Amino acid sequence: IAVQLAPGDENGPRALSDLRDRGLADAMTAVSQAVDHIVGFFTALRDELAFYAGAINLADELRRRRIGFCVPSVSPATSILLSARGLVNPALAIGQNIDPVGNDLSADGKSATFITGANGGGKTVLLRAIGLMQLMAQSGLFVAAESCSVSIRSGVFSHFRREEDTTMKSGKLDEELGRMSAIVDAIRPGALVLMNESFAATNEREGSEIAEGIVDAFRSRGVACVYVTHLAELASRFFRKGDDELLFLRASREADGTRSFRITEGEPLLTTYGEDLYGRIFS
Repeated sequence: IAVQLAPGDENGPRALSDLRDRGLADAMTAVSQAVDHIVGFFTALRDELAFYAGAINLADELRRRRIGFCVPSVSPATSILLSARGLVNPALAIGQNIDPVGNDLSADGKSATFITGANGGGKTVLLRAIGLMQLMAQSGLFVAAESCSVSIRSGVFSHFRREEDTTMKSGKLDEELGRMSAIVDAIRPGALVLMNESFAATNEREGSEIAEGIVDAFRSRGVACVYVTHLAELASRFFRKGDDELLFLRASREADGTRSFRITEGEPLLTTYGEDLYGRIFS
């Protein structure tokens, strides 16, 4: 657009300069926003491609190790599905170069699952495998199992035993209760909680009292629990309730004391066969 200023017009050039600056500022803002959108798109694309590339690499590694995997059946959150056949923990196979033992799980419709049995029998390995199964299925990935069905969860939370606090700022039980309090604040109905040896830092009676109250509270709010525990009193209390929404699994032990790492349904025992580990370590 051609603009002609009258001779001697002192305000005209100033007004024209202001208009030009405003136009350039609007153009620069539009260009800057366009650049941000383009960079954001390629950043998200890079992250998503990295996710799928990692999935492809994982599938190749599982094939190389001859570990089977499947496409899971995923159902809406209105149902409670948590079952698998031949479920293994892929992290154990890849991270520690171990051939994992597959286990079956039938926890459909179960609000709480207790895993008890022999020390070193594969209980925690199965618990981690269940967590990985749920997360991978909800992420649209395959699962390291022959078959698998899960329902969508509002969240997956874990409460695992930790090492002693070297700073001695709090006791072990206080630390466990603090982490559980944080979970309670964040959890919502329809979530899944994985608990490994929780509240074993105190005596069996007190630990069982605390754990029973927490598990009952979770179940009343529609939160499913999978609990690995050596608290025989806790497991026995729930077993005596005869509730159809409870499942009890037990790590197997052979007659000679060896571990088969098979986890099967069974009534909780009053022993974890700690003598086997003692004999193996100190013999």
